[in-house]
Amino acid sequence: MLCRMVMVPRKKKNGTVPVYLNVYDLTPINGYAYWVGLGVYHSGVQVHGVEYAFGAHDHAGTGIFEVEPKHCPGFTFRKSILIGRTDRGPKEVSAFMEKLAEDYSGNTYHLISKNCNHFCNDVCLRLTGKAIPRWVNRLARLGFLCNCVLPAGLNETKVQASYITG
Repeated sequence: MLCRMVMVPRKKKNGTVPVYLNVYDLTPINGYAYWVGLGVYHSGVQVHGVEYAFGAHDHAGTGIFEVEPKHCPGFTFRKSILIGRTDRGPKEVSAFMEKLAEDYSGNTYHLISKNCNHFCNDVCLRLTGKAIPRWVNRLARLGFLCNCVLPAGLNETKVQASYITG
């Protein structure tokens, strides 16, 4: 009897630096809505002791900003979720964010199609290969299905912060 050698794909090497998704409540109603899988959330990605997020403003410059982890102004911190790990160093992450800033200008923010949670999902996928939990942006996906009935002013949520210059 001959034995066959089966090639098992090797697991991708995990990085050493943790990448967290910090989730914030936008409304007190989330206290109830969270338990049924709904809610309106802001999120930021924490890596190397810095939290990066995306917000709206009226300029063509970047909408990406840095805050102290778990302390985004105007929002109530809910929870931190370990998404994965990366091997990128602090300078590499900073350069990565500056490059990403080209795609995330403040005047392109849209509550339904390009919000802070979309940004965080993009960052997490690129740093760890893993997506954020679906519940974080569930209402935006539902809103996309009925975007025509939403008020026009609902598109923007302005966040005051120091933006990355790039």
